[in-house]
Amino acid sequence: MPTTDPLLKVTGLTKHFPIRKGLLQRQVGAVQAVDDVTFSVQSGQTLSLVGESGCGKTTTGRMVTRLLEPTSGSILFDGRELSHLSVGQLRPLRREIQMIFQDPYSSLNPRHTVGTIVGAPFEIQGVKTPQGTKRAVQDLLELVGLNPEHYNRYPHEFSGGQRQRIGIARSLALKPRLIVADEPVSALDVSIQAQVINLLEDLQEELGLTYIVIAHDLSVVRQMSDRVAVMYLGNLVEIADGHDLYTDSRHPYTRALLSAVPIPDTSRREKRERIRLEGDVPSPIDPPPGCRFHTRCWKATDVCRTQVPPLVEIAPRHEVACHHPEDSLVAAAPAQAAAPVEDAPSGTAASGTMTA
Repeated sequence: MPTTDPLLKVTGLTKHFPIRKGLLQRQVGAVQAVDDVTFSVQSGQTLSLVGESGCGKTTTGRMVTRLLEPTSGSILFDGRELSHLSVGQLRPLRREIQMIFQDPYSSLNPRHTVGTIVGAPFEIQGVKTPQGTKRAVQDLLELVGLNPEHYNRYPHEFSGGQRQRIGIARSLALKPRLIVADEPVSALDVSIQAQVINLLEDLQEELGLTYIVIAHDLSVVRQMSDRVAVMYLGNLVEIADGHDLYTDSRHPYTRALLSAVPIPDTSRREKRERIRLEGDVPSPIDPPPGCRFHTRCWKATDVCRTQVPPLVEIAPRHEVACHHPEDSLVAAAPAQAAAPVEDAPSGTAASGTMTA
């Protein structure tokens, strides 16, 4: 296991978007998008953030890259504090932290050629390459599996998967150490998703990259993650090594999500319990007191409604924020977490591939 200090350490990260009304634009409330999130990422590893739409995972990723200013909290990158740096102070660090955006259609300027798009980081940062920018861009295109001769083509001449490869090439231009990938395959056809995932894994092994992958597809997370962090309504509810999260999840919300992951083997599917969550996710404008999941949790008690559960380590490298965590599936026989229900028609239970 890694013994060195983490490349990225996030502590108490919070983002509230103010709600203003009236002629004087007075603040009357706030959208509590992210509240007191803490995690770390070791160099060369992949941490995945998963959760339902609106849980704050994309906001967290944008704060890590400082595309959004945090309301409070600390972001330590290789021992350097990023959360309060000005735009000018951040400029040199932009080389080391890059982002891959979700939509390959809107993240590329349709009026620019591929050469201009991928070469933009060199121009903005004033980086000179030994054999010129054009050759550097062509090498990057070849690295991500594109034809270097397509240097002068425009984005509309490429497929969705090829456009995402262009976005990946752009993010690699300045040889970053950390890449935040915001749902990098959710906008792609299923047949193309595996190719892009394999490309990201190959690049990580070849270049020693560190990833934060934001995803809603649990199968994507399982394939490429060293650690997985589950978010619900702006809070981290569970974080563990990838294998442990899938085989021995302890938070009721995580169990509910994993219970609905599609299984192609019908014999296994019949034996599995399905946990059906009732009600809707509360509004982040006025989140419930105590544990934010208590309004949908079958184990909720009075303490859950009044006290916020801390994120504590209940097993080695396995942290859970729950007053009544589920029993271990490894140490004992599987406990009945909730009343099993027969497989419901599509759309009536929590989806293994959560709403994007």
